Amino acid sequence: MARRFEGLTRALGGGSLASVAYGEIGSSLYFALGVVALYALGLTPWVLLVAGLVFLLVALSYAEGTAALPEPGGGALFVRRAFNDPAGFATGWVLLLDYLIVTALAALFVPHYVAALGWERLGDSPWDVVVAVGVVVTLAALRLVRRPRLYALAVAVAVVALVAHVLLIALGGALLVGADTLTFGFEDGEPAWEELAFALPLAMLAYTGLETVANLSAEAREPGRTLPRSVFAGIGAIVAVSVAIGVVGVAAFPAQDGTTDLGERWRLAPLAGIAEAIGAELPSALGDAVVAVVAVSGVLVLLAAVATSLSGAGRLTYSLARHGMLPHAFERLNRRTLLAPAAIVSTAGVAVVLLVAAEVAGRAAVILASLYSFGVLCAFTAAQLAVVRLRRTEPGLERPFRAPWMPFAGLAGAALTAAILVLSLATHDAARIAGPVWLIVGFGVYALVRRRQGEALTARVRPGAPDLVPSAEGEYRSILVPVKLGPIGDEVFATALRLAEEHGAAITAVHVVPVPLDRGLYADMSDLEARAAASIDEARALAEEHRVEVEGAVVRARAIGSAVVGEARARGADLVVMGSSPRWRRRSRFFSPTVEYVLANAPCEVMVIAYPQGVLEEEALAADRGTLSR
Repeated sequence: MARRFEGLTRALGGGSLASVAYGEIGSSLYFALGVVALYALGLTPWVLLVAGLVFLLVALSYAEGTAALPEPGGGALFVRRAFNDPAGFATGWVLLLDYLIVTALAALFVPHYVAALGWERLGDSPWDVVVAVGVVVTLAALRLVRRPRLYALAVAVAVVALVAHVLLIALGGALLVGADTLTFGFEDGEPAWEELAFALPLAMLAYTGLETVANLSAEAREPGRTLPRSVFAGIGAIVAVSVAIGVVGVAAFPAQDGTTDLGERWRLAPLAGIAEAIGAELPSALGDAVVAVVAVSGVLVLLAAVATSLSGAGRLTYSLARHGMLPHAFERLNRRTLLAPAAIVSTAGVAVVLLVAAEVAGRAAVILASLYSFGVLCAFTAAQLAVVRLRRTEPGLERPFRAPWMPFAGLAGAALTAAILVLSLATHDAARIAGPVWLIVGFGVYALVRRRQGEALTARVRPGAPDLVPSAEGEYRSILVPVKLGPIGDEVFATALRLAEEHGAAITAVHVVPVPLDRGLYADMSDLEARAAASIDEARALAEEHRVEVEGAVVRARAIGSAVVGEARARGADLVVMGSSPRWRRRSRFFSPTVEYVLANAPCEVMVIAYPQGVLEEEALAADRGTLSR
């Protein structure tokens, strides 16, 4: 069934977007710093700075691309538009790998930050992996049944991360940093060139989250104006913070004999290790408080990173499925969670497999970080080239933000990310072996999907964009929806909610309690009325997330159709939205008697959403058993 409700509303302002950018990208510092320090040693801040400057250059192309194409999909969308569907799929597929790796890494580091609070056994193997798997499974299960308020969560995460970062920089700068910390060159204990070559691709892990922010373009109020500013504000802040914390980390754990405790002992909880080093310079109680603040922030930020990675993967797979690159199951959004259940389950499952496989291979964090560098560098290179190509092939495309110094900035950024990709392939076994294997598997899936859909591999598949309301129909200001339990009722309300968003309309949600003829109209029916009130409350809660006003009403009536017509007339509704169950086609009728009555008697326009045979069979079966009201 083609889903008519995408669930993406323009609710994010500039401040929220900047917070999301800082929180998403800043969360990676909690698990990237130790991995980078393991190889970059005393030059860790400078490696982070180089990677950050490259990241800012990449962000120029992303800002122009997301402003011009404010849809979910990010780099994969740019590449598909500029080149073709196979190239777009390859980009999306490697980006999906990165979402899986961030999910696995963030979960793996959670028990180690908890261990810093005193539960040290959780940081031991294999308990850390057991806890990590539990984190992924638990958060995936929660996302299957409800949608958290991700925007409020993103702002809260950004605040928590910023407080911890400022605390480390301020106290670490005052207590640990000296003139010898900022040394350049290769002194005793500094990395060799080959170790720097190994560390630079890993440093890209310190700046995850750009794709997640780009995928929010469809939910930004003014993507052309607020998104570029917010992206650069968030990225600029986190690059400065990352380098500053890197300086503090090097001061806390100087490199000795080609190693550092920041990359060895504290590799899986680097910010907690820095906090402990700072705490050693403070009175006992104050030092414990610093460690506790940083460790708790690490747990919260990493849990949020797992949740947002699951959501990011859901958005990406939804975009790929809409363009005929993944099975339709990834396109079918759940009304409550606004994600495809198939996306949540598969993302969690593959992330767990990657985590366990990397742990068995040894040094899971390094292996996963190496594989992440393959995906992100491939995607960044392709996305920048795509934005440059679009300048030439679609000069008339509206670009609310035009990146300065194009096409030179895009070409220079693509050359830099391609060069780092070559380093990654030359020095990292995981990138060189597992990366191509992932692509081969992906193109196998792509070929099967295209074959089942009867589309050529190189065909450009465009998603259906039905015009729910032709412009000649006019503007709707008041939409009445009979609320009904079950999948069809969910779909009908979702469609009405989408229309209300598009037209700035208010919704009246009416739940009709049918009263049998053998009972008085005012007989006690408290159980049914309680269920009706609960369904109205659920509709209000969903509409509130999308900033749509909903007025609810529970109405008793002998017949549902007459009650709907009466409410539409009394409330001056411009449109009534109803659904038609497939079961009526089996009875040689297209609409139910209720729908036919409303069509014949309604004082306004009526939209009927009719589903083909075989769709929502569970409701049809329930109806045939007499559990649904006619």
